[in-house]
Amino acid sequence: MASAGAELAVAESGNADRPTVLLVHGYPDTKAVWDEVADELAGSLHVVRYDVRGSGGSSAPRRTGEYRLDRLIGDLAAVADAASPGRPVHLVGHDWGSTQAWAALSDRRLAGRIASFTSISGPSLDHTGPWVRRRLRRPNRRALRQLLGQALRSWYLVAFAIPGIAELAWRRALARRWPQTLARLEGISPRPGHPADTLLRDATNGLRIYRANLPAARRRRHRARTAVPVQLIVPTRDAYVSPALQEDVARHTTDLVRRDIVAGHWVIRSHPKTVARWIEEFAAGREASISARTRSLVEAAT
Repeated sequence: MASAGAELAVAESGNADRPTVLLVHGYPDTKAVWDEVADELAGSLHVVRYDVRGSGGSSAPRRTGEYRLDRLIGDLAAVADAASPGRPVHLVGHDWGSTQAWAALSDRRLAGRIASFTSISGPSLDHTGPWVRRRLRRPNRRALRQLLGQALRSWYLVAFAIPGIAELAWRRALARRWPQTLARLEGISPRPGHPADTLLRDATNGLRIYRANLPAARRRRHRARTAVPVQLIVPTRDAYVSPALQEDVARHTTDLVRRDIVAGHWVIRSHPKTVARWIEEFAAGREASISARTRSLVEAAT
């Protein structure tokens, strides 16, 4: 389907008459990273996935500016409108899919269009800066340990910021060794679709997402609390996102559920049944709340 400046590859499964769950992948994946979770959800929900611009079967704009959050959110909104035009979606994001989804919660294009949000291993850019500043203002031992822990997990951001370094690493060795890396660090085995045959292209194109958005993160001032119900799935062995980085999310939400799980960053591959069950339960609870509010409004009007 067409979105501003890109053609997006979209996949649907399940029953189109059921509530829609929209799954957004991260770096350096494609929509296929959700296959096992999607298979679990398809029995009870309408499941929609798409390749983020620059990855998989979607087109790859050449300019870094085309990967800014506003463009990514525009793609998300376009898919949501096409897949579920008359009903809010249950949004689920992993890694950068979650980071862009956090930004989407406060975007006017998606006002009233998100019934719930499940965030997995992808913090909001709006939350990270305040999290760091609060710990720097009170630098006790625990705060400094948390800051150091996240800094060690964010080492790759330095390489990603330098043009040519990360591209060279992916071309020389990383793309070839990625399946073994995931097996060794995450305990997950390769399967058809993941890692994708387009991994080298996806990884090098996806660097533009980091370069388009991280330098501007300090200037973002979207600090409003979201009223969208949020579920945090927090892998306690995440090599990139510290569980401590999620401690302050309640400051930015009015309705929050947190579930910790002993798993690595790619928990959606290592524990798909558990992740799918939590998504389904969370969506079902929100659908029940929506139905109850609707009944109350109807009764009040009669």
